[in-house]
This record gives sequence, C-alpha cells and structure tokens, in this order.
Amino acid sequence: MAARPRTLSLSVTPVLVGTAMAWAADGGVRWLPVLAALIASVFIQVGTNLHNDAADFKRGSDGPDRIGPPRVTATGLLSATTVNRAALVCFAIAALLGLYLTYVGGWPILLIGILSITAGWGYTGGPYPIAYTPLGEVFVVAFFGVAAVAGTYFLCGGHISGLALMSGLAIGSLTGAVLLVNNYRDIVSDSRAGRRTLPIVAGSGATIAIYAALMLLPFALLPLIGRGLPHGYVWPAFIALPLALALIWRFGREPRGPAFNGILVQTVQVQLAFSLLLSAGALL
Repeated sequence: MAARPRTLSLSVTPVLVGTAMAWAADGGVRWLPVLAALIASVFIQVGTNLHNDAADFKRGSDGPDRIGPPRVTATGLLSATTVNRAALVCFAIAALLGLYLTYVGGWPILLIGILSITAGWGYTGGPYPIAYTPLGEVFVVAFFGVAAVAGTYFLCGGHISGLALMSGLAIGSLTGAVLLVNNYRDIVSDSRAGRRTLPIVAGSGATIAIYAALMLLPFALLPLIGRGLPHGYVWPAFIALPLALALIWRFGREPRGPAFNGILVQTVQVQLAFSLLLSAGALL
C-alpha cells in the first residue's frame, strides 16, 4: 500500500521512452545499464512514496478528512520508523545501482543520480519539503521526465540530444499532471497541514487550466520530437489524445472529492499509453 503500485509505471515509462529514442536515433542500446536504470528508477519512486507516507503522518497531513487512498502509517498498519527504514533501503539500492551506472556513464549520471535521490527524500523531508510548496509539479517534470529520459538516452549513446530533452519534457508533463490531480484533490487536508501546493496557491480555475496545459503539451511537442527522429514515427502517440481530452473535461466538471481518485488513476493510464505508443512509433 505504501509503495503505491498503481503509479509505479511513472518511473518505468521514462526509461522505456529514453531507450526507444536512443534506439531510433543511434541504432543501439546498452541493455544492462538500461535494466539497472529501470530498477533504480523504480526504487527511487518507491522510496519517495514510503518516505512521503511516514512524513505526511508526522506533519499531520493524513488526517481523518483525507479523500485519497489510506496510508499505512496514518492507519496504524506500520510505524513511521518502519516505513522510513524501508525508504532508506530503497534509496540505498538505487544508490548502489547508481555506482554501476556512474561507472558506465561518468559524472553526468552521478549528478543525475544524486539529485534524483536527494529530491526523492526532500519531497516531504527536511526543513523545507518540496511537497509543501507550489514547486512539486516542477520537480516531477524535471526528474520523472527530463532527467530520467535524457539520462537513459545518455547511457545508451553517450550524449544528450534535443530529441531526448523534448521526449523527457513530454513524459514529465503528463507525470506532473498526475501530481496536480493528487494535490487538487487534497486541497482541504493540505491547507489544514500548512501546505502551499500549486492548486492552493493558484486556485481552482487556474489549476484546471494548468492541468489542461500539462495534458496537452506532450501532443504539441510530438512534431518537434518527430523532427529529431531519423527513423520512426510519432503519430501513434496521438491515439492517446481523446483520452487526455476526456480527462480534461472531467477534471473541470467533477466536484472535488473521491471521484478524483479515479481521475488520478486514469491520468496515470494516459501517461502510460502515451509513453508506450510514442516508443512503439519510434521503433517502427
């Protein structure tokens, strides 16, 4: 429950897309580093989720008025100490894999790894948690999108291109939309806990517009991604556009409440569908 398995595809898809783009652009993939990057990415997300579960309980965010799925620390299923220890184990595994990836890719991979683990821990940890500011979505776009896709691309080809950056921005934008749904759903409990998330600062109207922008930006980037592909196509990814439009419509009309749990899961599914279709098109 604390690992939140329904959202773990968010850490798999950037590695998948980065690998597909490297294959399409350079014609080769280093499979062992890609596998290590995939496992490390998942453990960073799991570690972040575990730490978030315990830290939010300590800060009083997961109270009885919480609308989202139950958290293991808040419900008493596990102690905060146990959950935090599990988070440390996950970050340690990611760091160990990072040593191998640094051997393969050098200091740029080391930098990405250190920053990713630090951001995962700092999301709800430390004196100034990222999750308690309006910058959470920005960090998600940066680390679960641009850094993860470009880092995987670099591991395969030894360089970073505009194709990798644009693809990372597209994937990260959809992942940022997932977090935005979460934060919009939890406005009441987050406000009580003293959070200043993006939906709280921006207000309902602007949040709806931001969600629409995050969901549509990846499709606007497809022509640019297509220009960077010497082989392959981006058009299969447009198949996910009707799903994205339907969710934008729902986001703007559903009353904030339990229905947003479904919107969150479906936003994850759109991110997964877009990523799979983009990767498949790149390999055609």
